[in-house]
Amino acid sequence: MTISITEIAARHPCFASGRPNNKGRIHLPVSPGCNIECCFCNRQLNTTEQRPGVAAQIISPQQAVEVVRRSVQAVPEITVVGIAGPGDTLATPYALETFRLIADEFPQLIMCMSTNGLLLEDKAEELIDVGINTLTVTVNEVFPETLSKICGRITYKNQIYEGKEAAQILIEKQLAGIRRVTQTGMIVKVNTVLVSEINRGHIEKIAQTVKEAGASLYNIIPLIPQHKLSHCKVPLCSEIDLARSEAERHIPVFRHCQHCRADAIGIPGGRDYGEQIYQKRISMENTFSHG
Repeated sequence: MTISITEIAARHPCFASGRPNNKGRIHLPVSPGCNIECCFCNRQLNTTEQRPGVAAQIISPQQAVEVVRRSVQAVPEITVVGIAGPGDTLATPYALETFRLIADEFPQLIMCMSTNGLLLEDKAEELIDVGINTLTVTVNEVFPETLSKICGRITYKNQIYEGKEAAQILIEKQLAGIRRVTQTGMIVKVNTVLVSEINRGHIEKIAQTVKEAGASLYNIIPLIPQHKLSHCKVPLCSEIDLARSEAERHIPVFRHCQHCRADAIGIPGGRDYGEQIYQKRISMENTFSHG
């Protein structure tokens, strides 16, 4: 089902380019694995951190359907069911399996997926067939040499690539995937993690490039310094504002990102119902392998 960008902006809390629309979303943590190694990524299972790449537990597609049932009863404002990890949604089959089940029982909900985009072109037909309405693709650079400082390794078709070669493949696959899915009417938002020391000078070029590929909305996420980029600084508010202004020369910019967990439930920035809905959150700390 194709939905217009105007309707998406009114119903999807992460696609409203103006003021927050006070709509809710469910994040279903069904995707454990990843196929790229980002230098800032530190995926965890815990109940304490409030950031992407974190969930209390991994659930099955069947369990995810029950979570949606509980969530829409508890939070009537929910209009979106999304899958954003804690790994990559296309690195394992569980996200698409989940969406197939969701589509049958909850046709009124917008189905939203987040991905690093490495397999987006390869799996585009599956996404289209499942009926994904909105897609978020994380594109952190469009210059391979610079991206290699942010993403050091990928696994593609059972082969490991590193450095500039890995970055080149990732960029090509991301842009090709965005072009393919947007041709069908799917609405794409691009996220870029702003790393002041690495990609600050390229934000406008990234925005221009993804707009030309078909993206409708752009979101700049300030780096959370951790893992191999723990030595980098958190971008200043003035840096973020300037980067957003540069990007807006080419594409509308989303300004209300809340750094949500992969198992968040509710209205972004408001009460999180994840503890209540998931009930048995795992308290142990457990770091995922990066692929």
